[in-house]
Amino acid sequence: MKYKIAELSDIPEVLRLHYRYQVDSIAEEDKKDGFVTTAFTEAQLTELIDKEQGLFIGLKDGDLVAYVMAASWQFWSAWPMFAHMIKSLPELHYLGQALSIDNSYQYGPVCIDKAVRGAGVLEAIFDFSRAAMAKRYPILVTFVNRNNPRSYHAHTRKLGLAVIQEFEFNNNHYYELVYDTSKKCETSR
Repeated sequence: MKYKIAELSDIPEVLRLHYRYQVDSIAEEDKKDGFVTTAFTEAQLTELIDKEQGLFIGLKDGDLVAYVMAASWQFWSAWPMFAHMIKSLPELHYLGQALSIDNSYQYGPVCIDKAVRGAGVLEAIFDFSRAAMAKRYPILVTFVNRNNPRSYHAHTRKLGLAVIQEFEFNNNHYYELVYDTSKKCETSR
């Protein structure tokens, strides 16, 4: 496996992988194995790459099999869900400080092709993206839909993220999770 920051030429493959696992297009029988909730356009991914350097990909034999998105709250603020999360940041404390748009960033979504799941790809791409983002932010923040137990288990047990609160948005229930970006991922969990 090879991990790298995505380039504009990678966008079509990222969108193909994303579409296969996005909640609105994934096969119903595959939802139990995890899904991505947010839809993205080519223009949004272009901005993510150009302005944030926040799209990380995993390649196996030259084929794109995984991605992680990570970016500033300013980037994510265009989506109502993230605007909702931004409002509550100052009420949350982690590592002895109130969360803010300056000391934290939004991680995710993450998407891994089912052909390579269980082979350490999640841990590797998480740590690759974490190391890049740690240069700018001490705290990672993300969310997982309560209807997505596979993702919750992967993020809390495999990666060691901690639940900081639960919240509701648009009639869905979510776990909000945090992670200290100075910590290398412990894959032995």
